[in-house]
Amino acid sequence: MLGADGRRSLLRTIAWLGLTVLLGATAVTANAAGATSPPPWPPKLVRIVVPFAAGSTPDMVGRVLADSLQARHPGASFVVENKPGASGNIGTATAAKAAPDGATLGISIPGPLVINRMLFAKLPYDPERDIAPVTMLTRMPSVLAVPASLGINSVADFVARLKDRKGSLAYASIGAGSLSQLCMEAIAQKAGAGMVHIPYAGSPNAVTALIRGDVQAACLPAIAVAPQQASGAIRILAVTTPERSPFLPEVPTLKESGIEVQSDAWNALIAPGGTPPALVAAINQAVRQSLSEPAVIAKLKTQMIVPAASSPEELSQMLSDEKLLWAEVIRAAGIRIE
Repeated sequence: MLGADGRRSLLRTIAWLGLTVLLGATAVTANAAGATSPPPWPPKLVRIVVPFAAGSTPDMVGRVLADSLQARHPGASFVVENKPGASGNIGTATAAKAAPDGATLGISIPGPLVINRMLFAKLPYDPERDIAPVTMLTRMPSVLAVPASLGINSVADFVARLKDRKGSLAYASIGAGSLSQLCMEAIAQKAGAGMVHIPYAGSPNAVTALIRGDVQAACLPAIAVAPQQASGAIRILAVTTPERSPFLPEVPTLKESGIEVQSDAWNALIAPGGTPPALVAAINQAVRQSLSEPAVIAKLKTQMIVPAASSPEELSQMLSDEKLLWAEVIRAAGIRIE
């Protein structure tokens, strides 16, 4: 039997063990809660940097998103900041080099996130190190279009004309290295025929060139071309998306038409490199909620744009896939911007 001192020692030991177990359970519970609960977001002020001018598609998407986030987070302010220039590199660098605290985000497109790394000798940011993918935002169909006066009614007709003219046909784009140029180069390469590239300052100028017959083809956003098809001035031959577009259900895809080319016009949300994964996840969750709102969907639909939320990992994989997709097209066409 234990004496009085022994009993007191045993009781102290039992009490100490009980306290240790209690503290350990509390720590485990706290850690579990911290692992599943995202950090607080947004801060008081959130900048959404758009690397293109006001009125551009990324700008419109950014403002729709900012309005939705503002309505759901009245204690914060969401400000869209346009920083155009250098094919989107300036604004993308602004977002990429900001503090990784969730107060600065960026909206960007295939050019600054994928294509420009293969066109420019040097970028003001490292696409791998300085950018944290957050989510895809939207997709918009592009279309292969020709002047109605050309008498071409299908992709097969267009390919036959390309081969017959042996490189004398011209196509419009919205700038050297743009997705519209790469799409047309990819089509020409698949058809086994060359074309003459004529860059324009934007979609309206390229559409005007199509109507006048100054060029014989263009791959442009559907929203820029659809009204002219309705008027009979332009004929849309195919959409560049993997499936038929809900906005142009009667128009076949390039793949259906025998040309294995896909050229999605998309917008994505990025954060500065080094942003903690838990914070990226919190932003992703908030943006997904905005993209699912009926009012947001309706606003985007007016521009033939559909929401396309993704996980950060899915966006990262897509960026890698698109780099592989366009690298060979750029190499074969010899496209370079100094």
